[in-house]
Amino acid sequence: MVDFAVIPQRTALLNVDLQNCFVEGSPIAAPDGRAVLDRMNRLAAACRKAGILVIHASVVFRPDHSNLGILEEFNPYVKDGILDKGSTSAALHKDLVIDPRDILLDKPRFGAFHGTDLELILRKRGIDTIIIGGVATNICCETSAREAAVRDFRVIFLSDGTATADMGDASAQELQKATCATLGFLFAQVLTVDQTIRKIEGAARAAASAS
Repeated sequence: MVDFAVIPQRTALLNVDLQNCFVEGSPIAAPDGRAVLDRMNRLAAACRKAGILVIHASVVFRPDHSNLGILEEFNPYVKDGILDKGSTSAALHKDLVIDPRDILLDKPRFGAFHGTDLELILRKRGIDTIIIGGVATNICCETSAREAAVRDFRVIFLSDGTATADMGDASAQELQKATCATLGFLFAQVLTVDQTIRKIEGAARAAASAS
């Protein structure tokens, strides 16, 4: 299995869609969304302490729906405005810790790179490694991980820092397992939040010893 090094100044944490409607209390929320939010807050704190950039991405659409495209044909909730920019349902969850140093990123589709300036932000800072967590595992998180990998970013994907819901005949657990297995095979290093924090803290100690 690949084992990516974490160099804090070349690493970013990408929180994907930790918005009200995905975290809890809506028909498209992940059952484990609240637990993931708490884990990601803990990880983000470790990242900031180590000097790792934290980015919060949100999928939002124009209130006039001029950029919805065919998405409105797939999901009636989207058509009804659940992800409209400025709505309470599309806002980042109130318990998500956001630091003034963090970056907020709006995205018009599933992946965090498509239609955004994320790559420009990362390249400008010399970042080559991205830690990805959030909701939903097999949709926006996986899409963002694949987008990052094909751009030659090293990806650390969080097995318990992501969550999804049942879809069709597949349970959330099955989807979670399949996504992590696929990404771990060729696109990312798959770790738990605790494993990632240990990796970050180890890198910070090594950097302090070398200075």
